[in-house]
Amino acid sequence: MVAYKYFDDRSQPSDPVAPPASPPSPPPKRFRRGLLVAVAALTVAAGAGSGAIAATLIGQPSPAAAASPNTPTSVQSTSVSSGTAESVYASVSPGVVTITSVMGNGQAIGSGVVLDTKGDILTNAHVIAGAQQMQVTLSSGQTVPATLVGSNSSADLAVIRISVPASSLHPVTLGNSSSVQVGDSVYAIGSPFGLSGTLTEGIVSNLNQGGAVSTGASQSGLIQTDAAINPGNSGGPLVNTAGQVIGINNSIESPVNGNVGVGFAIPINQVTQLLASLEGGANV
Repeated sequence: MVAYKYFDDRSQPSDPVAPPASPPSPPPKRFRRGLLVAVAALTVAAGAGSGAIAATLIGQPSPAAAASPNTPTSVQSTSVSSGTAESVYASVSPGVVTITSVMGNGQAIGSGVVLDTKGDILTNAHVIAGAQQMQVTLSSGQTVPATLVGSNSSADLAVIRISVPASSLHPVTLGNSSSVQVGDSVYAIGSPFGLSGTLTEGIVSNLNQGGAVSTGASQSGLIQTDAAINPGNSGGPLVNTAGQVIGINNSIESPVNGNVGVGFAIPINQVTQLLASLEGGANV
């Protein structure tokens, strides 16, 4: 059984980045995909939140050789191919929000997805647990208050609602998690450490994972991924290459209280089975 850990909302200062001791070596020919960000474990009691930020470092391709005066200069197309990280981000990120929960001992930051143009937003129950006030920041930067509609702590799911014009809302597309296979490319979008609109990339590492969460409740059928999931990603979407939400990110497993490439998401098929009761005001 795997003990899943939720993200701690207590902020910590980031470590300073020391300057290089010598001039950097030439850039590598290939570079690793994805973002590497420092993570911290989170607890349900504290909720999902922001923490220390570590610098991201990815390689850069070698610069292109200069064209000769007699060689025509080609113009690169700015179009985005379907199924790429760019196209997925462009289609899904407008429907991903940042949720700030104000509690007696501070605040927690998590993520959520817009379900409809009525203002219903899906997130993790532990993101808003114990919140005295909730605020939602849309992808446009607009911040508005939110109210709780329904919550299921055992399933770690909740629906909250905001009141804004329908034109300000961009509902996501829910997919079918039963078609997910190990090795599928996936993307996580959310607000790790409060950095809204962050995209990370990975694959489905395993399926049907289960174990006890820190509340003592058990979850099963979880999607395991190596896409970076950090404090603040809780409640955000795990998305396939078609731009469909196949899971709701909710926890990590880490022996060092940091992301080691083992994150978990609630399959969207489990979510849709509970949506009617959540939107109907269930509170269990």
